[in-house]
Amino acid sequence: MTAPAFEFSGVTGGYGGSVVVRGLTAAVARGEVLCVLGRNGVGKSTLMKLLYGFLPLLGGQVKSQGADLAGLEPAERSGRGIAYGPQERIVFDDLSVRDNLLLMHPGRRLDDLEPYFRRFPRLSERLGQRAGTLSGGERKLLSFARALAEDKPVTLLDEPSEGVQRENVRHMAELVRERKAAGAAFVIVEQNWALVDAVADHYLVLDQGRAVLAGNRRSLTREAIVGHLEI
Repeated sequence: MTAPAFEFSGVTGGYGGSVVVRGLTAAVARGEVLCVLGRNGVGKSTLMKLLYGFLPLLGGQVKSQGADLAGLEPAERSGRGIAYGPQERIVFDDLSVRDNLLLMHPGRRLDDLEPYFRRFPRLSERLGQRAGTLSGGERKLLSFARALAEDKPVTLLDEPSEGVQRENVRHMAELVRERKAAGAAFVIVEQNWALVDAVADHYLVLDQGRAVLAGNRRSLTREAIVGHLEI
């Protein structure tokens, strides 16, 4: 792999005195996707919160484009070129769909979002609607479009396809591949194998907060990965 766009080593942390993830290490280069996999409750979302600064590290290091992110708050990490699509609290419920898409980019025009509206016409149809009144799947699409439309070098996505219809999952994969082709790097927590198989270059499989499998498309088979995902 070429020089990492985003990397973490020995990442350890959790909530209060409870350690949830221990010693996790991975890296992703420009134009690549790292997919983080594992059963429910193994620490995937905790890892993403540690990477974006919502939780403090108890150990390890996180770097973006070679710069150490130690001590930086989420807003500061955003300023360093990292976008984040969380699993929960994914939209600003009281704001319109339009405001959700444009809030962080006051100079942006809606025309700039045409690639997302073309794939997800429901968003363009509901620009004036409060985001909190959308269905769960529609809120996921809004969060996904908002994160990718930031056009940042690194994007972290936590379960982006949860509750999303199969056709729209295919569109998500298309958009991620387009951003990859433009040189963006991704870390994606995902359980939908259709999306994983369509975009992943590297895999990190977790169990009980530890890495049990790691590698790239050439070194790991689907069977090896799925074997660690089954209960």
